[in-house]
Amino acid sequence: MLTVDFSRFPLAPGDRVLDLGCGAGRHAFECYRRGAQVVALDQNGEEIREVAKWFAAMKEAGEAPEGATATAMEGDALALPFPDESFDVVIISEVMEHIPDDKGVLAEMVRVLRPGGRIAITVPRYGPEKVCWALSDAYHEVEGGHIRIYKADELTAKVREAGLRPYGSHHAHALHSPYWWLKCAFGVDNDKALPVRAYHKLLVWDIMKKPLATRVAEQALNPVIGKSFVVYATKPHLPCIADGTEGVAAK
Repeated sequence: MLTVDFSRFPLAPGDRVLDLGCGAGRHAFECYRRGAQVVALDQNGEEIREVAKWFAAMKEAGEAPEGATATAMEGDALALPFPDESFDVVIISEVMEHIPDDKGVLAEMVRVLRPGGRIAITVPRYGPEKVCWALSDAYHEVEGGHIRIYKADELTAKVREAGLRPYGSHHAHALHSPYWWLKCAFGVDNDKALPVRAYHKLLVWDIMKKPLATRVAEQALNPVIGKSFVVYATKPHLPCIADGTEGVAAK
C-alpha cells in the first residue's frame, strides 16, 4: 500500500533514492522495482534486517531491472551518513510526526538532496488524526508515538522554510481512517473486537483485490477523510534569499 503517488512524483531508472525512516520498506521496494538505486534507512535494526531480506528476495526473483541497486541500513535521520547532494530523490513517509526536531530532519534531507532533486513527505492528516487522539490517549502517548498533528499549511510552510519548493499535494487512504477510529474506540491493542476484525478483513480484501468500487470510493473520499497528507517539493538549483527570490548566478 503506497502513500506516495508515483504518477505525481516521477522516478527514473538510475535515480538515487533515499527512503528515510523506511519502516517495513514499502516505498523502497517500489523504487527498486522501478530501477532506482535505493537506500532504505531506519533506526529500527529489526525492520532494517527484514527489509534487507526482502531486497535479496526481490533480486533473486528478478523483480528489479538490471542496474537497480538496493541497500538497507540503520541510521539517524538527524545525522545522515551521506555527503551533501547524494540523492536525486528523498521519501519520508509517516515519520516526521514522531520526531521532536522536525526542522532538523528537513535540513538533513535538503542537505543530501541534489539541486533539482525531488522530495515526498507524508504525515497523518489533521482531521482524522485529531479524531484518533480524542478517542484514545494510548494511540499517541506511547514511546516513539506521534508527538504532533500537522495542519497542511503548517507542513507546507516548514517545507518552504527549509528551502524547498512545494509543487503538489493530495490526501490518501480514506478507507483507513475509519479503521483507526475503530481501533482507538475499542482499544489500540484490541484486535479481537468484532468491528475492528471485520473492517480489517475489508481492508485486506481491498488491498489484495483492488476492486473498482472501493478504488472509486476511496478516490472520492480522500479529500474528505484521507488518512494521510502528502506534499511534493523540489530543491532549487540556486539558493533562496530573504525575499523569497532566487539568487543570481555569478557571470
